[in-house]
Amino acid sequence: MSPTVPSKPNILLTNDDGYGAEGLCALGEALEDLATVWVVAPLAEQSGTAQSLTLRRPIVVHPRGTRHWAVDGTPADAVIVALHRLLPERPDLVISGINHGANMGENVYYSGTVGAAREAALHHIPALAMSLAARKSRQDFRNAARIARSAAEIILKEGLPDQVLLNVNVPEPWSGEVRFTRQSKKITRNQLSEGQDPKGRSYYWIFEQKIDKDIDPDTDYAAVFAGDTSVTPLHLDPTHDESLERLARWAEPLAAFAKSFRP
Repeated sequence: MSPTVPSKPNILLTNDDGYGAEGLCALGEALEDLATVWVVAPLAEQSGTAQSLTLRRPIVVHPRGTRHWAVDGTPADAVIVALHRLLPERPDLVISGINHGANMGENVYYSGTVGAAREAALHHIPALAMSLAARKSRQDFRNAARIARSAAEIILKEGLPDQVLLNVNVPEPWSGEVRFTRQSKKITRNQLSEGQDPKGRSYYWIFEQKIDKDIDPDTDYAAVFAGDTSVTPLHLDPTHDESLERLARWAEPLAAFAKSFRP
């Protein structure tokens, strides 16, 4: 009787740069001999969509080959459609990226890359958000892909805490070092550039302006600015326990006022 050959793990890939993005291709190539790779990614770029869902129109899915689909929706849409309709079984790991640009500090709340990984974690599936921090217009994804491959191997072997995702930012060039870090405070502020179209209507472009402030040494920005890869564990529960305990005394007066209020 011949021995049973163990099946490969299943890894779902997605992103927010769109199905044809270079970082997604590099990620798939790095993982193809480790796992059965499934690609379900947005049809077009969805940067800044966070974990938003498409609720006011149908989500159209376009087959792109064996185990490949492009989804006319957000990164979170892509994960949901993949998990509930396209994949024959739950994946062992979801990786979002490799994003063309960093996702650090409080910008993780806007990131579609992180949003897709958060959607996977919401479904109790280990998840990894991969981003490349580089200033060059043409970016080299090879180091980030190698780190993603290494992280995938460790996660498949050891797992992750439930509903925790890893947010990974790889600088280019990379020093060869990896640090586990905290999410930093926002070191940029959102700004608006105003203009007028030919009909006299005002329009605005949102952009970021760096704030001149110190960066805590144990954070994602500090690691990446030093040339090291940053790995930040993010949990889905954002409850602030200290405030929960301190503000609980408000419950009674809030209820009393609401019940006595007469408009």
